[in-house]
Amino acid sequence: MKLSIVLSTQQTQFQAATFTGALEANLAEIAGMGYDGAELAIRNPELVDLALLSDLLAKNHLAVPAIGTGQAWNDEKLSFTDADPAIRRAAIERIISHVRIAAHFDAVIIIGLIRGMLRPGDDETYAVSLLCEGIQECCQAARSFGVKLALEPINRYECSLINTCSEGLHLVDRVKADNFGLLLDTYHMNIEEQNIEASVRSCGDRLFHFHAADSNRWYPGGGHLDFESILSNLESTGYHGFVSGEFLPKPDALTAAKRSIEYLRSLQVNR
Repeated sequence: MKLSIVLSTQQTQFQAATFTGALEANLAEIAGMGYDGAELAIRNPELVDLALLSDLLAKNHLAVPAIGTGQAWNDEKLSFTDADPAIRRAAIERIISHVRIAAHFDAVIIIGLIRGMLRPGDDETYAVSLLCEGIQECCQAARSFGVKLALEPINRYECSLINTCSEGLHLVDRVKADNFGLLLDTYHMNIEEQNIEASVRSCGDRLFHFHAADSNRWYPGGGHLDFESILSNLESTGYHGFVSGEFLPKPDALTAAKRSIEYLRSLQVNR
């Protein structure tokens, strides 16, 4: 089991970006704890010094399994489903701009909150159609680079569009792109899924990335989820990617990261 943890390359309002700021020091801390990779949350690739970032990751022997894009929604309100066509176009172009970095690191591009929100009076069918069209364009742009995109079902209290694994799989079927799949997150699944393990199994080879956080969005082992069972079912799908920690920096980022990797490694040893 390869383990990574979320690191924001820029300061962010998103609370579950476990590490943020102080890029060089944070990468050294992550490597020192024994993580295999750092999942990078990047708002705008134009603000990233790719050469410096590559050097720091190589120095610390860390892979980049995925690139999170949700800050484009949180900080700029870019969205695939906004009523304004200019905002929709900007969202699509922003995701396409991540392809170069994703190809460089062999990373999956995450479609999170940049999908947008349904507002009162919005037509859900039309919104899903816009989302589908936007993802298809991004997948087409990413295909020649060998880059995959993964949409994350997000719980109803944070997002009003694509909350469950089943809804995500329906979107995957509709997009019809071999480089488009899902990212599943145990925190969101604990809220939305009737059976987490069954939902994990239902994804099969369309599962491109995996987030681990406990029931309270603390580090794995800090709540009541049965991670031994969840990870066993994850392995049964043939998934060979990373399990990436995206959880609140509670009681602080370092303590949370240490407790997470210790707990997950202990499950690996015991199985």
